Amino acid sequence: MNPYNEREVLALLQEEDTLRKGFERIVAQYGEQLYWQIRRMVLSHDDANDLLQNTFIKAWTNIDYFRAESKISTWLYRIAMNECITFLNKQRATNTLAMDAPEATVIDKLESDTYFSGDQIQLALQKALLTLPEKQRMVFNLKYYQEMKYEEMSEILNTSVGALKASYHHAVKKIEKFLESID
Repeated sequence: MNPYNEREVLALLQEEDTLRKGFERIVAQYGEQLYWQIRRMVLSHDDANDLLQNTFIKAWTNIDYFRAESKISTWLYRIAMNECITFLNKQRATNTLAMDAPEATVIDKLESDTYFSGDQIQLALQKALLTLPEKQRMVFNLKYYQEMKYEEMSEILNTSVGALKASYHHAVKKIEKFLESID
């Protein structure tokens, strides 16, 4: 297969007989990185797979509305982040009804996840990330793990660059404080 070329893929998406091929190239190009971004938000492998599938289903059903005003990756990340927020809000509502500390359920889920291969440091970082508000967690994950530029994050999250820099700064400080408290 040829290397991914956004212009070629956009051309494939314009024609009904090549639409599926274009979308398959999108899934092949972005599937893994979207999976990991979602996984960092929801922690569970199974939940991340479900949300990734939902992301691609939404993208496929709305492909006619994509006007190429932003990059395909930006559009996909926006869909994925919205899926994560919806999922986390539902999960929080369910866990809040079940117990006083909903984060405990998420940590238990992570620790029992057979696909989690992190050591104690990774587990501590994940616990620290759970203490962050969702927006700060998203910004931290996009910047720290994806090494995404603030300008691209701004398009995905529909937030100013200045606000994103502040969110990242606050997230880092909170994580540092959390990690210092467990030493």
